[in-house]
Amino acid sequence: MFGIIVGTHGIFAEEIVKSCEMICGAQTNVRAVTLVPGEGPDDVVKKYEAAIETLDCADGVLFLNDLFGGSPYNAACRLAANNEKYGIVTGVNLPMLIEMVSAQLIGGEYNILALMEQAAEAGRNGTQLFHASTMEEEEDDDL
Repeated sequence: MFGIIVGTHGIFAEEIVKSCEMICGAQTNVRAVTLVPGEGPDDVVKKYEAAIETLDCADGVLFLNDLFGGSPYNAACRLAANNEKYGIVTGVNLPMLIEMVSAQLIGGEYNILALMEQAAEAGRNGTQLFHASTMEEEEDDDL
């Protein structure tokens, strides 16, 4: 099993996990870690370490962060630099989190690098465009 930690600025992490749970049900191996005003990377590292202690992460930890280069990302880097079973993906969105929660259900052994790629792909695929000008007019076959 691998653990998932969503680390973000503000309460975004808590809220995206709640949104995921609305769709996928309660999650036992996912934690939200927030960076709030007045905190820095050291505070986030401590929160990450506390979260890891509560997770089943025999196959690793996947950090899903909001912003490349931000404090939650930098704190995750400090942990991932010392553990090859830890991986980080930035740009967390709901499709990415749902995909990783679903991946946890499969069971077996996990490869953190493959999970990172899967998460990134789900995040990209979850970003779609729509504009009225792209709609095709339906032809009425009854005329």
